[in-house]
Amino acid sequence: MKILFISLGCDKNLVDSEVMLGLLAQKGHTITSDEQDADAVVINTCCFIHDAKEESIQTILEMAALKEQGLKALIVTGCLAQRYKEEILQEIPEIDAVLGTTSYASIVDAVEEAAAGHAYSRYDPIDYLPDNSGVERMITTGTYMAYMKIAEGCDKCCTYCVIPKIRGSYRSVPMPELLAEAKRLAAEGVKELVLVAQETTVYGMDLYGEKTLPKLLQELCKIEGLKWIRLMYCYPEEITNDLIRVMREEEKICHYIDMPIQHSSDMVLKRMGRRTNQAQIREVIRKLREAMPDIIIRTSLISGFPGETQEQHEDLYCFLNEMELDRVGVFTYSQEENTPAAAFEDQVPEEIKEQRRDELMLLQQEISYEQDEKLIGTEMEVLVEGYLFEDDVYVGRTYRDAPKVDGSVFIRAEEEIISGDFVKVKITGAQEYDLIGDVIYE
Repeated sequence: MKILFISLGCDKNLVDSEVMLGLLAQKGHTITSDEQDADAVVINTCCFIHDAKEESIQTILEMAALKEQGLKALIVTGCLAQRYKEEILQEIPEIDAVLGTTSYASIVDAVEEAAAGHAYSRYDPIDYLPDNSGVERMITTGTYMAYMKIAEGCDKCCTYCVIPKIRGSYRSVPMPELLAEAKRLAAEGVKELVLVAQETTVYGMDLYGEKTLPKLLQELCKIEGLKWIRLMYCYPEEITNDLIRVMREEEKICHYIDMPIQHSSDMVLKRMGRRTNQAQIREVIRKLREAMPDIIIRTSLISGFPGETQEQHEDLYCFLNEMELDRVGVFTYSQEENTPAAAFEDQVPEEIKEQRRDELMLLQQEISYEQDEKLIGTEMEVLVEGYLFEDDVYVGRTYRDAPKVDGSVFIRAEEEIISGDFVKVKITGAQEYDLIGDVIYE
């Protein structure tokens, strides 16, 4: 059959989608991007916050309309299917099959049963960890970059977050399985490997009784072909001296870390159920910058958490202004049902949440522009990702920027460059989040 596959949400979800695509391809099904040509549609959904849930529902409804034009089957997988498994088939009867977050290995059965006119539903226990070691993922991020999910689930139980209820407790993927996958990806041409999980920094605690991320990184660095290894989702309280040492010593590990802190106020952090405070966050930032002066620190913040006062917002503003973090994303608090924070008193009005977010983002825009301006005249290594015909420039990233979430470098070149190549670029201009430069020819 011809299958249209839509993957929504985060990069962890995308890895699950790529596994499903691989399983479907192994059984002889073909993937199409033309909704009019599809026999079946699979939607891997997200519902982490309200906007993501709305996007998932809207996408399902749009694809359900294709049934009037001959679509045989509509299959819904992922977080929305897991979170609302009691309601989803009742509310949207056009759905033919559903799979929970740990049941994606059954995608072939779901598609084939649904296309044959049989309803299909499967929900394995959320603490189950599927074995993907025999599956060849269909990489959708280009031949030169891939995400690798090193763990599933989360044990932190922050008061605003539904992930533990949807994805289960923390389960590390065994290291031999990860190393085999990384070797296969490198053999296929992947040069940048981005490590993801709900939290990467406690990798191995459940399997090996200790934080094994430093050891995993050292083994990954031995794999021929890999050039960049990037770390995402590192909780500040779990960043050890050993991890910092390995990041400093291993050349393949990008001096880049994604470290969600969510806030700077100790009172807000406590209400969030976070396991850190501002002093500890400052100390981790100090250690990272002392060990690696060129480290790029990315974080995410929540504005308007229940009970957040104007004083606490100003504390966060001053913290950002002082710390000058390199990459910052700010999200307004989303009141998610069945989370402790949803029942908290003093919910902040939406317009105040948005106003506070805008103030933080405007400040960060100024910080980012000032930092980018300092790079004018320097030479940087850039991973080329594509070509923009209308502007006659190539586009790529330095080690300073993670795919999809950070900025780009727009490159002028006298000769053709292939996507996936690394080139040396002289930076000639800066924007708020992006750089401009020329290829340097020896």
